[in-house]
Amino acid sequence: MIELRPFSKLGGENHGWLDAKHHFSFAGYHDPDRMHWGNLRVWNDDTIQPGTGFPTHPHRDMEIITYVRTGAITHRDSLGNEGRTEAGDVQVMSAGTGIRHSEWNAEDVATTLFQIWIIPTRSGEAPGWGARPFPRDDRAGKFVVLASGQEGDDALPIRTDARVLGATIRKGETIEYPLGERRKAYLVPATGAVEIDGTRVNARDGAAISDVEALRVTALEDSEVVMVDTV
Repeated sequence: MIELRPFSKLGGENHGWLDAKHHFSFAGYHDPDRMHWGNLRVWNDDTIQPGTGFPTHPHRDMEIITYVRTGAITHRDSLGNEGRTEAGDVQVMSAGTGIRHSEWNAEDVATTLFQIWIIPTRSGEAPGWGARPFPRDDRAGKFVVLASGQEGDDALPIRTDARVLGATIRKGETIEYPLGERRKAYLVPATGAVEIDGTRVNARDGAAISDVEALRVTALEDSEVVMVDTV
């Protein structure tokens, strides 16, 4: 089963400094049919203007993954962590028992990113943060695990039964992923357009996928895709 969620029909609001589109209910956007997809709770498509960002605020009991598409974001938190995550790279914050943080665009150009929240399947642990580069060339023609709660994956750790994956696919190329019928996937092309089981998914559209043993993704254009595999 594939449910297409076109970018043009996403909820959201333009605050001036932040233009946010929400694949799921978030902030002032509420849709009872889009509360979550398995343990995936939030997928925000954010454009943050230069010299602006999210001031210090708290979180707990959530795995928050930031995939930077263009520009860069600077993170600071109450644990003393500070880091700049550039386009193509990924950061993970495990809110755990509680953390305060800010995310700021210190660049002179707008930053675009996907912010992904996944409900943890382990709780009661101390908060943590980490970031890592994932060169786009290393993802050419295949899914690469960017963040994972599954043992053995060479990726940023998250405290939930889920994976966040990325791939770059040339026009006409098909890649596969062994999802499994008991799991769910949510796929968004950051750029380009792909086809999944006869359904076209354009840039920044969302595709909610379930009941699929093996997922096949064909690029209709040169494309960069991000996907969450979760229970």
